Amino acid sequence: MTRWLVSLLTFASLVLGADGLDPKLWQELKWRMIGPFRAGRTVGAVGVPSHPNTFFIGVNHGGVWKTTDAGRTWKPIFDQAPTGSVGDIAVFENDPNIIYVGSGEGLQRPDLSVGDGIYKTTDGGKTWRNMGLRDAQQIGRVIVDYKDPKRVFVAAMGHPYGPNEERGIYRTLDGGETWKRVLYIDADTGATQIEFDSKDANILYATMWAGRQGPWENGAWQGPGSGLYKSTDGGETWKPLTKGLPTFAQGLGRIGFDVAPRQPNVIYAVVDANAQFGGIYRSEDAGESWKQVSRDGRTWGRGSDFAEIRVHPKDHETVFVANTASYVSRDGGKTFTAFKGAPGGDDYHRIWIDWDKPEVMLFATDQGASITVNGGESWSSWYNQPTAQFYHVTTDNRFPYWVYGGQQESGSAGVASRSDYGAITARDWQSVGIDEYGYVAVDPLNSDILYGGKMNRFDRRTGQSQSIAPDAVRSGRYRFLRTAPAVFSMVDKKTLFYAGNVLFKTLDGGQNWQVISPDLSREKTEVPASIGVYRNAEMEKMARRGVIYTVAPSFQDLLTIWAGTDDGLIHLTRDGGKTWKNVTPPELTSWSKVSLMEASHFNAQGAYAAVNRIRCSDMRPYIYKTADGGKTWKLITQGIPDNEPINAVREDPAKKGLLYAGSENAVYVSFDDGEHWQSLRLDMPATSIRDLVIKDDDLVVGTHGRGFWILDDINPLRQLSESLAVAPAILYKPAKAYRVRWNMYTDTPVPQEEPAGENPPDGVAIHYYLQQSAKEEVLLEIADASGKIVRRISNNDKEYKLPADLNIPTYWIRPQQSLSTEKGAHTFVWNLRYAPLETSPAFPIAAVYQNTAPETASPWVLPGNYTITLIANGQSYSQPLTIKMDPRVKLSQAQLEELHSVSLTAYQARQTAQTALQEIAIAKKQLKEYQPNGKTDPELIARLMQETSELEGVGGRRMRAPANKEPGFATIESQLASIGSIWQEADRSPTSQSQDALKQSLDALNKLQTKWDALKQKIANIQ
Repeated sequence: MTRWLVSLLTFASLVLGADGLDPKLWQELKWRMIGPFRAGRTVGAVGVPSHPNTFFIGVNHGGVWKTTDAGRTWKPIFDQAPTGSVGDIAVFENDPNIIYVGSGEGLQRPDLSVGDGIYKTTDGGKTWRNMGLRDAQQIGRVIVDYKDPKRVFVAAMGHPYGPNEERGIYRTLDGGETWKRVLYIDADTGATQIEFDSKDANILYATMWAGRQGPWENGAWQGPGSGLYKSTDGGETWKPLTKGLPTFAQGLGRIGFDVAPRQPNVIYAVVDANAQFGGIYRSEDAGESWKQVSRDGRTWGRGSDFAEIRVHPKDHETVFVANTASYVSRDGGKTFTAFKGAPGGDDYHRIWIDWDKPEVMLFATDQGASITVNGGESWSSWYNQPTAQFYHVTTDNRFPYWVYGGQQESGSAGVASRSDYGAITARDWQSVGIDEYGYVAVDPLNSDILYGGKMNRFDRRTGQSQSIAPDAVRSGRYRFLRTAPAVFSMVDKKTLFYAGNVLFKTLDGGQNWQVISPDLSREKTEVPASIGVYRNAEMEKMARRGVIYTVAPSFQDLLTIWAGTDDGLIHLTRDGGKTWKNVTPPELTSWSKVSLMEASHFNAQGAYAAVNRIRCSDMRPYIYKTADGGKTWKLITQGIPDNEPINAVREDPAKKGLLYAGSENAVYVSFDDGEHWQSLRLDMPATSIRDLVIKDDDLVVGTHGRGFWILDDINPLRQLSESLAVAPAILYKPAKAYRVRWNMYTDTPVPQEEPAGENPPDGVAIHYYLQQSAKEEVLLEIADASGKIVRRISNNDKEYKLPADLNIPTYWIRPQQSLSTEKGAHTFVWNLRYAPLETSPAFPIAAVYQNTAPETASPWVLPGNYTITLIANGQSYSQPLTIKMDPRVKLSQAQLEELHSVSLTAYQARQTAQTALQEIAIAKKQLKEYQPNGKTDPELIARLMQETSELEGVGGRRMRAPANKEPGFATIESQLASIGSIWQEADRSPTSQSQDALKQSLDALNKLQTKWDALKQKIANIQ
């Protein structure tokens, strides 16, 4: 065996280890966020009085964000963390670089996401470290001693769906290196809030809440452990505060409270209890006794969702409360008026008020964060935070395609996958008439018609949305959940399915519905062990509650449909719904939610199922596959961490065995039909991946906390194989490219402070991989169908130089790219044009922040078939490339060829003029340096210099030659640039006047060239 072969086999064993292919092979792939910039549920919120414009927010699965301009712009500072679920933030005021983050949503509700403990940064968020309490899952509150940043208290809520020990009040005295639990009731009671006395940090108050979420929709219970506690010795001992407060027998649940900043004996509490006892309570003796001062249902009526009350820092008679709106009392909590809110309910979770300047407030809501600096007269926008929560995602068939989903708390959104204006802004998304939890199903035959939610039909052309629900008046005959599936058949594209506890079908857009299944839920469900102490005899006898949670029509057979329920069943029909067979994997127990199913694209008997058991307090991942119609199933989760529940699984329609999965934290990929999984998180922040779809060559993701994301051109993933992985170099076959204008905006740019999503690359992304760094030149050559090279790119190509007198800030300019010779994966974006001319860069008025390319002088190549060749380390690798025309452009092939021909002629003529100008510059320098030697008349030199200058002419804005003077090369070059620009600014047949201008310029150029050739000879003769 040769040494080379031994080395190759050794390398292969490294690349193809037990965990699959080496991720370095695709590390250059990049996700891009497209929005929308309409924020999602936010609970953590804090300001920094010593830095008056600085605020931090924690989004439920969107990470931590910071603003330094009072909410005008927000930037993420937690994106490298392994979780995006955040419940609270605490900042040490004397050094805002010290920040503690409590992960987990910090509340209890359906569809929540959990975290993995406490995080800390000492450098303002550049780096983060997990400080423990990983099994607390939900952190309700974090507070830092205002004098000692190492003294921190945490209210740990614990598992939302089951009992656990790591809950209660924890304290650290060493900055999180060690923790001591200082207040604990039992494994069913967690802590939701803890606060210091405003004048003595050894006096603390805390609330405990015995709350539990159930495995079925809207299942929730409360136990006897709830209450308010006080410590006067720094948390060592605690006593309950009960005098005047409701008891468990009176319905006591969650309590929220606040200590008056300048009158710490005054404490207010919002108390969830039975109607008679719930309300606003006040203590004037530091919590020893309490009095109910208001029963206004607006302030406490959804106490398990909202329990926030804040006292004005300078007036303890003024109190703010957060609920579906925010309310203020000016009389010590007796009466309230609405302060901030909107019809439909913004749902307020957290209020922060500046102690020194109480007119400065930060409110955290279901719609994001909003700041006022003038006491509520005006507020910063929450339409600048890309933290939308989606349950599902789908795309349409337009060009460019749009991405859709129902947005939690806000309604629905459709966002363009690319903008005509260089960046995806508010101009590129719209509401699509579907409710906040719903699926969106786009009519495959008409992308203007969308269905979904609790079954509405939305017509984009009119903007009208109408209910077409099969049970028009909700008669009670059927059960529906908020995330009722709505999907079209891809075999018969007129067939739309919709599901409750039964499956419905319509062939006429919802005018008529047909029930095509019996109730597919469990007739009798088992009560999961996670319910624990809340289990009762009634649960054993309760009526059916389950519904169909996912529907997966076959991609091959109209009559084959898979259905999974939220109570743990999978059914299959092969006759269009006439008969159904229970094909549930034996290990699926009650309330194992089948969150998403996908029929195989390649096997009529195959299917995949993502099963989420977080509601049974089980955080493990579950993905099942079958290849025999559900007779047997196999669990396929190797490589996915044990603490990442799975929400979605999809099969790539173009590559058998290539699978994608979405967990509570990341996207995963499998190259071997699920036998091994690997992270595909790449540059995406950790967030809950609720759904993903493959659209042509793109992977599109709907997150529950960070909006929509797209991984453009997944062909490298499709093409990878064991043999390719050990090749000396890889040139991946690129996706089909579209000749589309990246930015057609013609006006002044959108300010960089306006939020924007990212457009796809400006051209075609060429992905390649080098096993070893190249010692010689690396080349990319693009040849047309005839073999003619239209573009050659080298690692030796020089970057353009910015002029010394650049008149714009450099933050507008797109970073220049180069062809890398380094070992590893690389991407080069070719803009589908001929080589750029050597000109001083000029930047268009239609600029995009950090992504503005210089105006190009080179024309487009023609749509058609091309070959890309990579030459590296002495070997060449080739792949075909297809370039298509923007489908919205309706030029014929003949018209395109005509436009290309004249554009190329102008481009080549301009090259000729530039070459002549370069030669003239050299000649003039030589003539200036000429030293008379007695043989040559100095007047001849002067005359040659004058003739050379006349041929050079003037260019730029002074294109017109002086009167009675023939134009020079510079004038003609400028004219050609202008003509080429006219033809390249739009895909339209060239006008007759522009063609006449070209002919005149070419004639003038030919005459000039003849004169220059003769003059060059004269100059040469004197050398």
